[in-house]
Amino acid sequence: MADDADGGGGEIPAPPPCRYPAALYSQGAEPDPRFSLANERTFLAWIRTSLALIAAGVALEAFVVTMPPGLRLAAALLLVVAGIAAPVQAWYGWLRIERALRHSKPLPAPTLSLPIVLVIVIAGVLVLIGLLPWA
Repeated sequence: MADDADGGGGEIPAPPPCRYPAALYSQGAEPDPRFSLANERTFLAWIRTSLALIAAGVALEAFVVTMPPGLRLAAALLLVVAGIAAPVQAWYGWLRIERALRHSKPLPAPTLSLPIVLVIVIAGVLVLIGLLPWA
């Protein structure tokens, strides 16, 4: 009885009703907070990556870079597009992983990681080609 009085009965309390998205938090069991917090840190890392990609695209176009304007614009646009896609990956990935944690299922692989990586690689190749002395 003493355990029940101080909350040590081993039961996980129900989540507060104001958590968003409610459809996610209303299903499954509450996972270990360490895993949810790690998932949130990954979400925030994607957001930081997004900001960096957008800043790189804007900087590439805003500052004087000695490379052909067409290549510079193409690389800048690709970086901005990747920066716009990264928060989509952040949200969708966070949601899928949190759902898997709540249902004790294997963690899903990131969905948009490969397309984002390919776009960044293409932008890097364009910048490299543009910076070569013969370009």
